[in-house]
Order: sequence, then structure tokens, then C-alpha cells
Amino acid sequence: MPRPSSRLTFAVLATGAGVFSMLQSLIAPALPTVQHALHTSQSTVTWVMTAYLLSASVLTPILGRVGDLLGKKRTMIAVLLAVLAGCLLAALAPNIGVLIIARIIQGAGGALFPLSFGIIRDQFAPDKVSSSISNLSAVIAAGGGLGIVAAGPIVSALDYHWLFWIPVIIVALTALIALRYVPESPKRAAGSVNWIGAVMLSGWLVALLLPLTQGTRWGWGSTQVSGLFATAIVLCALWLFAESRSKSPLIDLRIMRLPAVWTTNAAGLLFGAGMFAIWSFLPGFVQTPKSAGYGFGASVTGSGLLMVPMLIAMFVSGILSGRLEPIVGSKRLLVAGSVFAAVACGILSLWREQQWQVALVAGLFGFGIGLAFASMANLIVHSVPAEQTGAATGMNANLRTIGGSIGTALTSLLVTSRLQPSGLPYNAGYTHGFTLLAGLLVAAALVATLVPPRLAARSRH
Repeated sequence: MPRPSSRLTFAVLATGAGVFSMLQSLIAPALPTVQHALHTSQSTVTWVMTAYLLSASVLTPILGRVGDLLGKKRTMIAVLLAVLAGCLLAALAPNIGVLIIARIIQGAGGALFPLSFGIIRDQFAPDKVSSSISNLSAVIAAGGGLGIVAAGPIVSALDYHWLFWIPVIIVALTALIALRYVPESPKRAAGSVNWIGAVMLSGWLVALLLPLTQGTRWGWGSTQVSGLFATAIVLCALWLFAESRSKSPLIDLRIMRLPAVWTTNAAGLLFGAGMFAIWSFLPGFVQTPKSAGYGFGASVTGSGLLMVPMLIAMFVSGILSGRLEPIVGSKRLLVAGSVFAAVACGILSLWREQQWQVALVAGLFGFGIGLAFASMANLIVHSVPAEQTGAATGMNANLRTIGGSIGTALTSLLVTSRLQPSGLPYNAGYTHGFTLLAGLLVAAALVATLVPPRLAARSRH
């Protein structure tokens, strides 16, 4: 194999993780177009997002652990091929059922985050690890924003199929370069994959996330929702009991109980609640017709352009975080990122009459995302043994996703609690929703203050 270049390795990791992050948000603005093209209902087309969320939530920590055990490069190549197959199937999907299956396959790409962080930790010089993780986090954060921005122009200039054809091309090239140039990580965890633990983890995650994403349609007091929540509690308790006694646990609960890990994960859960909800509801606010008494009647492309300041700020602050981390530490950056995001939501709850105001606040929110993303990844990576990096960072990503589902569900309840005769929400609903998100992000900042100082150097290498 040719001598590996850290820059080339980073470029490969950033491309793979960035494409998956983009796929998280790229299809959301185009759902009405997909619904019309595939002759399906609104309730059915939402499964394009729900199936992807469930798949990524289940597979991210499992495949992160598989990478720790069997090799991060080998697992990453397999994941890239799965994403490639999922995108190809989605681009060719003749009906909504095939598209949903394709999105389930694409969900495997969630593992690219923990695998990439693990490869950086194993392969890069110790003094380059923090800045590289920050830079990769910036790409991941910006990828999600890019999906919102790019969806409209791609659908307008081509059609929705190209939301998948473009990733097909990029992922295929990334997989080929990774196969040849990315080195295999020499550090492996002992043991084997605990498939019983994987099934139990999958069970409670699905039972938790399914009602959170479908509760508005099923009714929050319905038997389906309450039954699934009860099932999630029981399965989670059984999973925790089984994992605590397993010789080869899927997720080492001793690692999860480390002060730096559980506090960062708690902050990640709360931060994810605010971040994903803003991504879901701010474009909807901007696209609301002016006849509702608010909103700007923007197109999908227009609402995406208003998110450009968020995209730029996420990338810049993520890169900046890597420069600041050795000076101020990841803990302070996480607190600062949460505060910036909270202030942005607080301002948005009071001040959103003009498009430039929304663009300015979006930029402030994006600055907070970039700082928080980079600092969370660094805190986890520097607090766990090298052979646990994939599983630990996978669970952190997963908890942000769970938080996002909770935040989106709660915001939806507030925004849609009262509707105008036209069926559109009242402006007050958005005020209440943005105020709630500001509160959740303040809570994230407070929890982040509990993160202990960085551990000794032995935990970082």
C-alpha cells in the first residue's frame, strides 16, 4: 500500500462523513416533490425521513463497536458501500416502498462519524488529533446545513433523483480512494460483537423514536404511542441489565458512566433537541405565506438561501474551535456553543419580522453549532480508551439524534397546538416553540458546566 498521507486520509473521512450528514437534511425540503412524483400520501412520504432516522440510530453505535473490534477501515469501506447501494437504489426507486428501503440502507452511513473519529485518533500525530476532530466536526455540521441549502436548486435545475445521483458519484470515488490510501487502525478492542445486545439496543431505540416521530399523526394519547413508550422503557432496562453483566458488552457502561462522558452525552442530548428542531421548523416559518400574518412566502430555494449564513458560520466556528481548543479547552467551547445557540433561539422568539433578521440569527445559531459539535467530539475522544472510541462517539451522535427527535416533537406540539382556519399555525405557536428551544439550549449550557477538566494525557493516546 502507498504511504498514507494524513491530509488525504482526512479528505476521505471528511467527504464520507460530510455526504452522510448532507443526506440527513437533503431530502427533507423535497418531500412534497417526492410525494407528487411517486403518487403517495403525505403520511407515507414522511417515512422517507423516519426510516432513515431509525436506521441511523440503530446502526451508528452498533457499527461503531464493530469497527472497534474488527477494524475501522474495513468497517468504513463496508459502510460506504452500503451508502452507495442505498443511494443508487433511491435514485432508481420506482415507488415509495423501494425509496423507503433505500433510505434504511443509507442509514448505515451514520457509523461514518464514529469510525472517522476513531481513525483520526489512531493514525494522526497526537498534537493533530484535536484540531483534526474539530475540522471534521465542522464538515459534518456544515454538511447538514448544506443539505437544506442545496435541495431547492438541485430539484429545480434537475429533479429529485439527483439528490441521490450526486451522492452516488461522490461516495463511489470516496470508497475507491479509501480502499487504497486509508490505513487500517492497529488498535482493536478485545471480545466479539454482542448481537443479543445489538438486538435489544435496536428494539428500545425503535420503540422510543417511532412514537416521537409519528406521535402527531397517531395522537399523543393513543394506545400505539403509550404502548411503544412503555415498551422502550422495559427494553432499555433489560438492555442495561444485560450489558452490565456481559463479558463483551456492545456498549461498555463503565465508559458511559465516566464523568466526562455522561455529562457530554447529556449536553449532546439537549443540544440535539435544539439543533434538529431549528433545522426542521425555521425553513417552514420562512416558507409560510404572508397571508398568515407572518412568514415571507419563500420558495424552497429561497428558504435555503436564508440558511447560508448558518452554513458558513458552522464551518468557520468548527475550524476556529480547533485553534481555540488547546487554549481554552473543549468544555468552555461546549458551554459557549450552547450559549450562542440559546441566545439565537431567544432572539428568534422575539425578533423575526424581516428576512435579514432571520439570516442574522441563523448565522449566530450556526456559530454555536460549530463550536458545540467540535467540542463534544473532542471531549468524548479524549476521555475514553482508544479501543472504545467508535462505540463511545457513536452513542454521543445517537443521543444527539434522540434529542433531536424529542425537541422536534415538543416544538411541533407547541407550533401546531392552535391552527388558523387556513390550517397554518399562528405566529404565537412559533414564539412558544423557539422559546422552548432556547430553554433546552440553556439547559445544555448548564449541563456542559458539569463536564470535568480534561483527563490526563494517558486517556488521550
